[in-house]
Amino acid sequence: MKTVKEVMTVHPASVTLLDNIYEAAAKMRDHDTGFIPVVDSDGAALIGVITDRDLVIRGYADKHPGSTAVEQVMSRELVSVPESASVEEAAELMASKQIRRLPVTSGNKLTGIVSLGDLAVKRIFADEAGEALSGISRRQPH
Repeated sequence: MKTVKEVMTVHPASVTLLDNIYEAAAKMRDHDTGFIPVVDSDGAALIGVITDRDLVIRGYADKHPGSTAVEQVMSRELVSVPESASVEEAAELMASKQIRRLPVTSGNKLTGIVSLGDLAVKRIFADEAGEALSGISRRQPH
């Protein structure tokens, strides 16, 4: 059984609470991602995430300037997975929480990111990735 550690993207770009939303957006652009983990000042412990949606909805749409602290717009409700989790567990978690990317941790230390793309592109568990995407894409009643 494959573990998340075997398929995750290692050394993901990250920001700290000392960064602002302009810097987060620039890292997203430079690393071609819409998801940046927020780590403590030591660069190890995962404390939040910031997505391109966070930047738009809680940042720019609320008229915050680029100098606004990451802390003001980041998502604090963390959903992460340990390195030892199986790929199936990660896919099930993504589907149940309707998310496309999961921070991977060892203890509380950020070690990587696993995405639906990691599951699908590496063609390791195409069924699980498809199931997760189906769960994420399912329209929720209002």
